[in-house]
Amino acid sequence: MDHIIKLQHSLDALFGNGTSKLLPKDIELTFSRKTGRIRTVSHKGKFLFTLRIDGSLSISIYFAQILLENKKFKENCVEVNSDAAPYVEQGRSVFCKHVVSCGKNVQISTDTPVLFKNKVIAVGRAILSSEMISDFDRGVAVKVRDSLKSRNEEIGS
Repeated sequence: MDHIIKLQHSLDALFGNGTSKLLPKDIELTFSRKTGRIRTVSHKGKFLFTLRIDGSLSISIYFAQILLENKKFKENCVEVNSDAAPYVEQGRSVFCKHVVSCGKNVQISTDTPVLFKNKVIAVGRAILSSEMISDFDRGVAVKVRDSLKSRNEEIGS
């Protein structure tokens, strides 16, 4: 099977039909020397995502912002209030009480973009499902893996 078609099917399965159309045409693939599997996908030198062993994707903030153009992708996101946004941008975890809206496709241990005013400010792993996040007022909802602040520091050095 062609690698690009495999990526498109993975994107559609994980984030909803039609999200694969937003995948840029001229992507660069990096393969593992030992296994021959796809390691990373980038576009014009910018990292897009990594394929995990379990079949999920570890997406970057840049790619999450691209995917946000698809309305179905918003069902995979969590939106935070203005109190939490500066802390989440610095790489802190998202707590349930700060979540304004949560997409129905957010499930435990899925890659979840964190939004503030329709802009991706961080990406992390969901600790709770969408129903639990909506019901709870305590506890961590999303453990942030990558944030805007960490990206700026990387570029600056």
